[in-house]
Amino acid sequence: MSKYVMYEFPISSCSWRLRIAFAYKGIQYESREIEDSDTPEFRKINPAGHVPVLEIDSQHTIAESIAILEYLEEVHWEPPLLPQDPFQRAKVREICELIASGIQPLQHPYVAQKYSDDPKKQAEWTSYYINKGFRALEGILEETSSDKTRCVGKSMSMADCCLVPQVYNAVERFHIDMTPYPIIQNIYTELMILPIVNAGRPDNFPSESE
Repeated sequence: MSKYVMYEFPISSCSWRLRIAFAYKGIQYESREIEDSDTPEFRKINPAGHVPVLEIDSQHTIAESIAILEYLEEVHWEPPLLPQDPFQRAKVREICELIASGIQPLQHPYVAQKYSDDPKKQAEWTSYYINKGFRALEGILEETSSDKTRCVGKSMSMADCCLVPQVYNAVERFHIDMTPYPIIQNIYTELMILPIVNAGRPDNFPSESE
């Protein structure tokens, strides 16, 4: 098996996606916390200057959490994080894209700070885009989740890896009211019971850095 090193932040939702996937698939890896990703040294690893980054056998690197999830699925396909059915696979990717591209980047403090210097306006910006994304996600999950415990069908998928950190940050960091999103909330609650999911949460991560 390849030797994996993951450069990450404990608080990073994108890093937590991968911690869930590694745990679910039973893949061992070395975690390296990056205190400052905006350095010349780290930009040699990832020119975009952000985490997570997966290093493989000290030879190759992959950035962007969704690309890394896809790589892990192709190389370590058991247990799977994508359904067999092509339509369901597409729906998993749809949910991942909605969270990874349509919600998470817009809630980032750097983006809110570019919008305004006023903390109140920053909070309004963040709340608006998380709620906008959650309304769409709730509608999708109404159709894709069989028993409202997993995002697509009844099995764990990449979509669940993405949903958990997004909801955690929405509630714990940005104080979003989840009352309008009962399906999202129920899936999140059911997933957080799992040790492979709960162990990766930021406040369980072996670091005091944020």
